[in-house]
Amino acid sequence: MIETLDQLRALYAAPGERAVRKQMAALDAHGRRFVALSPFCVIASGGRGGDLLDASPRGGAPGFVKCSDDGASLLLPDSGGNNRLDTLENLLADPRVALLFMIPGMDETLRVNGTARLRDEPAFCDRFAQERQRPKLVVEIAVREAYLHCAKAFMRSQLWQPQTWIPRDAMPTMNQMIRDQTGGATAAETQEQMLARYREQLRGEQSPS
Repeated sequence: MIETLDQLRALYAAPGERAVRKQMAALDAHGRRFVALSPFCVIASGGRGGDLLDASPRGGAPGFVKCSDDGASLLLPDSGGNNRLDTLENLLADPRVALLFMIPGMDETLRVNGTARLRDEPAFCDRFAQERQRPKLVVEIAVREAYLHCAKAFMRSQLWQPQTWIPRDAMPTMNQMIRDQTGGATAAETQEQMLARYREQLRGEQSPS
């Protein structure tokens, strides 16, 4: 078992100079462009001392996360979800945050680490008034570290290659899995009914005027 940093480092070579030097304290032109093209990111947060960490997907039209002109901050609108508020509650207790931005078809990713504040002032929420839905709040992220991550993980997984995608029926429907996990406490629903319900909820979101 690996229990010390010396034991861990003995297994691996030192990181290359490029891997170390690519880390930036703010998003440069390439990082800002990446955010502007990304329709999807994963946000990771902690919580009160000893709580488990949480990673949550976020999505929207490309550029749904807004970047400041100097690359020092990001604005992530909160969209409707399951109202568990895992991420938001975590950020109230611990402002540290990490994001992984993805662009479909592109094997590189963008990693951003920083600290977050929850902003519900009109000056923040109104920035997204013309998007699908005016958010109740916006996560304001002060960028501390940002760097592009290499393509090897996506190349290994072939994530964007349709020929590697498994058919949806390889797994039970979402409804069936949750019914199994909760002892049938939820009403039965087919995959098609669930998707129709989600589409109706999305249609209910405010459209750009």
